[in-house]
Amino acid sequence: MIEYVRTADDRFSDLPDFDYGPHYLEHANGLRMHYVDEGAGDTVFLCLHGQPTWSYLYRKMIPLLVPHGRVIAPDLFGFGRSDKPIEQTIYTFDFHRASLIALIEQLDLSNITLVCQDWGGLLGLTIPPEMPERFKRLIVMNTGIGTGERPLGAGFEAWKMYNRSQPDLDIAMLMKRGTPILSDAEAAAYAAPFPDASYKAGVRQFPELVPATPDAPGAEVSRRARSWWQTQWAGQSLMAIGEADPVITPDAMLALHADIRNCPPPLRIAEAGHFVQEWGDQVVEASLASFNAP
Repeated sequence: MIEYVRTADDRFSDLPDFDYGPHYLEHANGLRMHYVDEGAGDTVFLCLHGQPTWSYLYRKMIPLLVPHGRVIAPDLFGFGRSDKPIEQTIYTFDFHRASLIALIEQLDLSNITLVCQDWGGLLGLTIPPEMPERFKRLIVMNTGIGTGERPLGAGFEAWKMYNRSQPDLDIAMLMKRGTPILSDAEAAAYAAPFPDASYKAGVRQFPELVPATPDAPGAEVSRRARSWWQTQWAGQSLMAIGEADPVITPDAMLALHADIRNCPPPLRIAEAGHFVQEWGDQVVEASLASFNAP
């Protein structure tokens, strides 16, 4: 039995621009995963967040995507309204990846546009090779494929050290510092799922999970995924680069761009930082224009 905490519902009341009703999926491990489920139609936009965010990250994109299909935005375990195991070692690459695969299978999602950034990409980009018949399009923002073959970079190593020093990370402060366009209320909304440090084991663990060596957990499946994106991906793609990101730099994104077969020139947003979804109107507009082009 996995011991967990569950954030009280009242923490999610009156969040700016995020009044979506909750949906839950009971997983075989006894944990409950939350997801936003808005819109309808044959097209599915599967929107995956990273650290230390949750589905609130997509509040600017969801209303723009809903006219074009069904939007599913899950909260990874340890984040948002999903259950949060207390023991930090529960959170592994395979644990998170398996939970996303289970979500896709249990909801029987198909004709999927994968929308991903940060850990949403590190995990999400490994999934289409496992079930290629379900995925048709890709919208990818600042992220990578964690093959463990390249140094993670000084910026990421600094972030890991800082994260280790902050067991009760001030998420509102971090989000406001990294994305100055946020209002105080929006920054507080990002922190809403985490009343105290006991709710932040998943936040603390994520930076430690990025594969740093070729034999690290997740590295092999990531290398297989990279090969698939390079040689077998036949869907449509759009990359959006937040150029003000100090950790995942434009050069890193261009390296990823080269690994995605037939990906058109990226949308480059000079003022956007790591959390590109905060400029999501530009991303959605460019994606829909690209996908609908003859």
